[in-house]
Amino acid sequence: MSSTQTATDPRLQMRSIIQRIATGPELSKDISTEEARAGMNAILAHQVDPVQAGIFLIALRMKRESDDELRGILDAVRDATTPVVAAVDDVVDIADPYDGYNRCLPAAPFLPALLAECGVPALTHGADAVGPKFGVTHRHCLEAAGVPVGLDTAAAAARLADPQIGWTYLDQRAFCPALHSLVDLRSTVVKRQALTTVEVLARPIQGRRGTHLVTGYVHKPYPRIYALLARHAGYDSALLVRGVEGGVIPSLRQVGTCFNYQGRGEEQPFEIDPAAMGIEQSVRAVALPADLPQTTRPGDDIAVAVDVPATARAAAAAGMAALAGTRGATYDSLVFSAALVLWHLGRESSLAAAAGRAREALDSGRAALRVR
Repeated sequence: MSSTQTATDPRLQMRSIIQRIATGPELSKDISTEEARAGMNAILAHQVDPVQAGIFLIALRMKRESDDELRGILDAVRDATTPVVAAVDDVVDIADPYDGYNRCLPAAPFLPALLAECGVPALTHGADAVGPKFGVTHRHCLEAAGVPVGLDTAAAAARLADPQIGWTYLDQRAFCPALHSLVDLRSTVVKRQALTTVEVLARPIQGRRGTHLVTGYVHKPYPRIYALLARHAGYDSALLVRGVEGGVIPSLRQVGTCFNYQGRGEEQPFEIDPAAMGIEQSVRAVALPADLPQTTRPGDDIAVAVDVPATARAAAAAGMAALAGTRGATYDSLVFSAALVLWHLGRESSLAAAAGRAREALDSGRAALRVR
């Protein structure tokens, strides 16, 4: 069998890839960016057996994906995404974990509306239910608040350019249906895969002048990885926040570390202190209401999870109240994250000044009008 035949037949190529990446902890070999891209493209096009697709994803994870492999998988996701340029100069792309939250009440879904009121067009994106966490997502919370979550990419870009709105939500089902079609396969694989890392970097809506990534992390290796992939995807700047549950909002009561880069340069660490921005909280994040019902995840009789619809409704109520100026943990979460973004973009000279600008926007109540 010739190497040319292997390269042109997706099934033969996947067989060759699996033979190399799934041979144990000592003998497994990395594959090239081009091979990772071709293998992932074949999976997205449903050209290979689902069992082999699952082996591809979990074998890469078990040996640890190389930088080249992550680049290739991201390239395949972006091959399946048709980006749109919005009629605005700059877009902030807020990439919270697609698998959502289950230990706190999400506040980040309402960050784009606050940024829009501060003059920064902002996009958030996600999906309805994705493993491994299957938590409460941006889509759940915004849908509970009455926000349209089924827009196509062009309609979402139009909302960004509307001066009365200035922000939007875009679902993965709309901007990358091929990737969304793998939700069941990813659930069957169970564990986190490379797709969990790269899917937030699809860059579906771009600005005329610049597109700026804001995403979160928990584990220390990820700032380097996200910065590497963000530069590869073409983000002009990136802000990487060590956030609660891997989201874009840091702990409200602890000094933390974030990273950022400008002009596609190298990422740099910097320290953040909530007290320096006038935030004094006894909790790390917005606590789940005590009266929320609990349930078990489908297919998991042990793990207890929050009731998604009830939690989304509680998050929507808290988010809308904060956007209208009601003080509390959700309000402080929005101030903290908005201040980081405004300072990162150079809209304010200090984090303290940026926090003041965010509070002014919330206290005016105008941010809430951008949702209603």
